[in-house]
Amino acid sequence: MPNLLVCYKWTLDEQDIKINPADLSLDSSRAKGKISDFDRMALEEAAQIVEKQGGAVDALSYGTPAVKQSLKDVLSRGPNKVYYIADASAEIADGAVTAKVLAAAARKLGGYDLILVGEGSSDAFNQQTGPRLAALLGLPCVSFVAKMTLEGNTLTATRKLADCTEQVTVTTPAVVQVLSEINKPRIPSMKQVLGASKKPSGEIKLADLGLSPQELAPKAVRKSVKGFVMSRKNVIYKESNAEANVQKLVASLAAEGLR
Repeated sequence: MPNLLVCYKWTLDEQDIKINPADLSLDSSRAKGKISDFDRMALEEAAQIVEKQGGAVDALSYGTPAVKQSLKDVLSRGPNKVYYIADASAEIADGAVTAKVLAAAARKLGGYDLILVGEGSSDAFNQQTGPRLAALLGLPCVSFVAKMTLEGNTLTATRKLADCTEQVTVTTPAVVQVLSEINKPRIPSMKQVLGASKKPSGEIKLADLGLSPQELAPKAVRKSVKGFVMSRKNVIYKESNAEANVQKLVASLAAEGLR
């Protein structure tokens, strides 16, 4: 029976974030946390695998101390246990640092047949963590996965690429990055929510992972984040025929330097 690990990120709910019109800065003071969207698919896929063929699912997250708010929600979605690294360094961590922390924690926890992650996080969506994690652990990485089956130690996955789909087969252990098409996460039932409070969680201290300050220094530094507001001119062409409207539109765009 497979032993699965799902790595997830606790992010701010983007619908709660407001843009200050004066300077386009982001106001997240009232934003609630949530499991990153693609990571919910990873949790659901792991739960479905265990329901079909048995096994066990653990969850793992590296985040700021706010990650502790995620534990009950995650446990209600199928994992037997959740591990978390709560450290302020996660606030500025890039994909390289995140992968190093998760890889060190995964080694500490022991071997897994399959490690599932979302294709990208809801906030940055850099798509870096999965491939980097696989490289650090010396495992094959299957990304852009829209469908997958696990039989014994053989994983068959359908990858959705830009202009085609690709079917690949790998021998586990492996790292899988899932797309939103892979499933529709179920809403936890009341029984699952209540049962989550009885499931165990464990904190892993960042200092116990043996990573040096250099390894925890991000390669990419985010200096600022600003919202994007589209300003439209709302020009409407009302000529009697479509050709005249198109000609006016083209002339207007050309006058603005667009060719």
